[in-house]
Amino acid sequence: MAGKAHGGEAVRTADELAAMHAFMEKFNRDLVESGEFVDANGLAAPVHTRRFGAEEGVPVVTDGPCPETAEVLAGYTIIDCASHDRACEIAARLAQCPAPAAARDSAYADLRPIIDGGAELEG
Repeated sequence: MAGKAHGGEAVRTADELAAMHAFMEKFNRDLVESGEFVDANGLAAPVHTRRFGAEEGVPVVTDGPCPETAEVLAGYTIIDCASHDRACEIAARLAQCPAPAAARDSAYADLRPIIDGGAELEG
C-alpha cells in the first residue's frame, strides 16, 4: 500500500496504526489459510531511504523520497493465486484497511505481477 502524507502531520496515530496492523494481520492470515500467501513486509519510514542514481556515469546517492513531496510505499504483499481476477479480488480488500481521514482519499494499493524470466517481458 502507498499514500501521501498531508501537510507534514503524522500520518497515523497510535490507535490508527494498531487498527491497520490488526487489519493486515487478518488479511495475511486469511491468505495463509487459503494457500495464497507468499511474503509480506512493512517498510521503514522514508527518512531511512537512500536513492541511487547516476550523473554522467558517476554514482549519486541522495536521501529520498521525502514524504511531503512524494508517495510513500508502506509495504508489500506477495501472493500466488489462480488468476488475475483472483489477484484483483484480493487487492481490492485492501481498500477496507483502516486509514486516518487525512490519508483516506490518497491511499491505494497497486497490483503488479512478478515476472519469471525474460519471455514474460516480451508479452
